[in-house]
Amino acid sequence: MENMSQNEKKRILSGIQPSGDLTLGSYLGAIRNWAALADEYDCYYMLADMHTITVRQVPADLRRHTITQLATYIASGLDPEKNVLFVQSHVPAHAQLGWVLDCYTMFGELSRMTQFKDKSAKNADNINAGLFTYPALMAADILLYQADLVPVGGDQKQHVEICRDIANRFNGIYGEVFKIPEPYIPPVGARIMSLTSPENKMSKSDKDQNGCIYMLERPEDIMRKFKKAVTDSDACVRYDPAGKPGVSNLMQIYSVATGRDFDAIQREFDGQGYGAFKTAVGEAVVELLRPIREETERLLAEKAYLESVYRAGAEKAGHVAGKTLNKVYKKIGFLAR
Repeated sequence: MENMSQNEKKRILSGIQPSGDLTLGSYLGAIRNWAALADEYDCYYMLADMHTITVRQVPADLRRHTITQLATYIASGLDPEKNVLFVQSHVPAHAQLGWVLDCYTMFGELSRMTQFKDKSAKNADNINAGLFTYPALMAADILLYQADLVPVGGDQKQHVEICRDIANRFNGIYGEVFKIPEPYIPPVGARIMSLTSPENKMSKSDKDQNGCIYMLERPEDIMRKFKKAVTDSDACVRYDPAGKPGVSNLMQIYSVATGRDFDAIQREFDGQGYGAFKTAVGEAVVELLRPIREETERLLAEKAYLESVYRAGAEKAGHVAGKTLNKVYKKIGFLAR
């Protein structure tokens, strides 16, 4: 029996693909906020390895990134005793419900997804069916856990909307099977932009690696990238996302790293020019990430511990997911085993 307090809490599910090293954007926009949710919510965080293979991966790298990401989650404050941390491919129900939902998702809906268009343009030689039906698998990820809330960046909101459409369609035919999830967009730091092209989100898939800060990066590399960050010619630290995207992005990062608001930052660097400002932002980020990097390195040496975490996570996640899957199978007329 699950205890009552777990049942009374609203459930959150989120995941990040282990397709590369986690970025400062992932940390400030998502992971850092997750750690604070455990007391209030029943939290499930997956390493979305099944989603990563819509783009070709080097198998050894994918395994390494998956275990490193798990260690980084824990080092960032996601206590495995309070959060269910699991690898998506360790819970077969994701693939099983994904196929069922493929059959309740319309071709037209999938072809309207902006992320499919973007990714097809980037991977023109590998526009596979998985890339196209990705939102149905993402809907399965969410609906399996009867999640109330899904923490997402603005760019994933469309996937939560299609998930709601699929769930409503299924419920309309078979009764109340799925809980209808809401997107949960954290109030601050949700969108950290690239340091070299501040009109784009900071992303590990960015061609220019100078635009992206990684959570486990060496301090000297972080400093070098901040010193090279794109600003503008008017040498004034002021928050104006439309007119000064580069400076505004650095202010956003500095604000989240230090807890200072934009007015205080403006006063702090009044008349100082960008050199001092960029150095200060770099130093704040180095200090913010240092304990996480050190703890991740320590955890990576404890292979047996990490294995015990993902095994326990798969068991807990599988228990919840299995209940939903059985209900779905029964509703659609599959013969019970």
